[in-house]
Amino acid sequence: MTSQELVRLRFSERPASTREGGVAQNRAGASIVAGCLVATSLLAGCGGRSAGSGALGAEVPLHLEEHLDAATIDGSHVPDTVGEVVEWRFDEPQPGWRPIAAKGARAVEPVRIEDGLRIPLTSDSPSFLNSERLEGYLYVALPKWRLEDWSHIEVQARASKGMRNFGLLFNYSEDVPEDYDVPFISGGVDRAGLVSDETVQTYRISLDPRRPWEGPWTHLGLWFNAVAEEGARALELLSIRVIPAEAEFASDRVGVRLVGLKGQGDSGGPVPHRRTLFSHAPGSISYEVRVPPGGRLDLGLGVLNRDNAVKFLVTVTEPAGEARRLLEETWDDPTNWAERTVDLTPFEGEVVTLTLSAEAERQGSVALWATPILSGSAAPKRPNIILYVIDSAGADYMSAYGYNRRTTPHLERLAAEGALFERAYSNASFTRSSTVTFLTSLQHSVLGGLRNGRNPVPDEVRTMAEHFHRAGYQTALLTTNPNVGRISNLDRGVDIFRDTSVKEAQESAASLHNIFWEWREHYPGEPYFVHFQTTNVHAPHAPPSPFFGLFIDHEAKERVQELEQWIDSREIWGPEAQREMGADWTTYASGKRDSYDEAMAHQDHQIHGLVERLKASGEWGRTVLIVASDHGSAAGSQDWQTLMLDPVPEAYDFSQRGTPMLRSGVSAIPLIFVWSGRIAPGQRFTHPVSMIDVLPTVLDLADLPMPEVFQGQSLEPLLIGSEGWESRPVILDEFEIDRESGELGGRIEVVDGRWGASLEIGPKTASQDPGDHRPAPLLICDLWTDPLCVNSLHEERPDLVEKYTRFLEQQFRAHQDLAKLFSRAEDSPLTPE
Repeated sequence: MTSQELVRLRFSERPASTREGGVAQNRAGASIVAGCLVATSLLAGCGGRSAGSGALGAEVPLHLEEHLDAATIDGSHVPDTVGEVVEWRFDEPQPGWRPIAAKGARAVEPVRIEDGLRIPLTSDSPSFLNSERLEGYLYVALPKWRLEDWSHIEVQARASKGMRNFGLLFNYSEDVPEDYDVPFISGGVDRAGLVSDETVQTYRISLDPRRPWEGPWTHLGLWFNAVAEEGARALELLSIRVIPAEAEFASDRVGVRLVGLKGQGDSGGPVPHRRTLFSHAPGSISYEVRVPPGGRLDLGLGVLNRDNAVKFLVTVTEPAGEARRLLEETWDDPTNWAERTVDLTPFEGEVVTLTLSAEAERQGSVALWATPILSGSAAPKRPNIILYVIDSAGADYMSAYGYNRRTTPHLERLAAEGALFERAYSNASFTRSSTVTFLTSLQHSVLGGLRNGRNPVPDEVRTMAEHFHRAGYQTALLTTNPNVGRISNLDRGVDIFRDTSVKEAQESAASLHNIFWEWREHYPGEPYFVHFQTTNVHAPHAPPSPFFGLFIDHEAKERVQELEQWIDSREIWGPEAQREMGADWTTYASGKRDSYDEAMAHQDHQIHGLVERLKASGEWGRTVLIVASDHGSAAGSQDWQTLMLDPVPEAYDFSQRGTPMLRSGVSAIPLIFVWSGRIAPGQRFTHPVSMIDVLPTVLDLADLPMPEVFQGQSLEPLLIGSEGWESRPVILDEFEIDRESGELGGRIEVVDGRWGASLEIGPKTASQDPGDHRPAPLLICDLWTDPLCVNSLHEERPDLVEKYTRFLEQQFRAHQDLAKLFSRAEDSPLTPE
């Protein structure tokens, strides 16, 4: 059977009918079974021009930055001179760049080559975090720059086989805390995956410090690492360029950028990035708009540096009337936004000219207008959407899913208000590959898999945030896991964006909730879409009281930490560690599980606080809440159920890559939908579903058009009790481009009723441990009797091996055919955008 024969058309047409708050749209679809391609027509988003008028309307929040084609631009000329790029070229000596060592290692010894600087990594350069990695460091002194004056760096380099990543360090100091392993006061938030095929590549990395500091920027450092295998490992530096902040805005008179100011936010961590309209002073941007009832303009004012203060002005001109100045403010703080609201109620129902103007002493100074949104007081026609992803939350450890500890009492009550899916799966085993899948409803192999540790979503694929942004929603992506944001191009289509970590994992939910409520205070318009992705249940699992000590006392926790240090020092795991530790193994495994359960209970409490505040604000009845996870507990920490088996199966060694993703510990996740008054309470579904179904479901619930291409299936018919849903197998896949061969390798799996099958395809991926092994290319598991997939039935059931090998090979070919529709975003030329 060819991949084309997998195609089965399923047409469903929803009759046109007037709905409360809008007009229903006809939809038709075509699908590939069990990993399906679904095609629908593209329909226009909401907002924009008012009917019968050239004015922009604001029936939903109107993002002014999205309508530059309708604006009148006066002035706003790019200055003739912009700050100069600083460049070090390594085809000539650069004695200012010096090597330095981390604790317990020797400094690298760079070697001059014809066109650059070769930096070899040897066994004398072990990583302080991972004994299987080598690391090196270089740094240069700077003339006491101000970090705010600079945007990013570009590094041109060649990397040999085995090289993996590089990143930034800031400000060398001999007076750093003892727990710092390198003598720099801060590291960078971004890092780059190296292309390790000895080709010349240019890498761009943001100048975002993990820990902000007071005073000048005195040093720039580079760190880089490689796998600790035999053979030469080296990075060859050709050039390093530091790009001024103003250069980012020198290509256009006006434009739109996602801008991050280099300051400290009120909720801890860096100031969130904002989708920003920029102009140059002196200049103005004017729009003809129809002001809605309760009209207001919400926006943030920002500048690039404190030397170039900008006077911001907002004026309204009525037909045949004089301009009325509603806002006039000079702002000079480059570390934060001035959040402002302009009252437009005196002009309700009128068509007026709304003008954003900027003035400055220095011509060409950049004026930043963060998310300028015109909204009104009319009741929203579509619901708010909150996608709440608890990173690493395993359904097996939630009392809402039958766990014997009350780890999630609030989610139990929340599920009783809506619908819970008892057999929900992630579609991949870890954050980076899973998140791009559920935000696009396309399998990981369709999106191209990981390359150099990254999987940027292709430009042709629209993310969940982009769907809602185009429909007029205010949008936010708030996470403390860097794998969820810029590393995968998931910052597209969001008004406010945060993807950096907090100091402690247990602060994640509280920090992100604070940012959310600050955003709502400044931008109260509806509808809105927000994607939370918290890391409270990630290690180190140390929640605050009263959750710390809920399931494990202090003395027992200290003993677990001692055992963990012993395991790390011995560099053993799984069966070998169990044999050597004896009875202590049970103490260790159960103690780690207890700590995980405490973190889960704390996260449950945080969600309860969010829901209660939504109810108090009056937004709850207009809001769809989806609680889910990117993968189960085993991928983010450990598979406690398996570790407490006696003996631990040999297949469950350190990396755990020899066993299927579909096993309960890795892919069993929560999936709960609540929409008061619209989704009937108390529903529990036993149908197998997966995270790839979430995007079409929320688009259906919001009555928005489907993507042109998607692979999930809307769960709306189940949630509202209508026809149009059919049970089908769940597909999981996770792939990576091998750095040396360029081939795609990984696994594709299926959950098909009782049976689970996992097929290995292509070469071992670059991230796999050399010791990883599988007993056969295809593993078969009986999910009814062996949900942990401890035993494969590939020898006992050759009939199933033949059936699922054929099915998964055909499915993978279908995915590869579908992937041809998209080009990888990283293959596009490097541009300022």
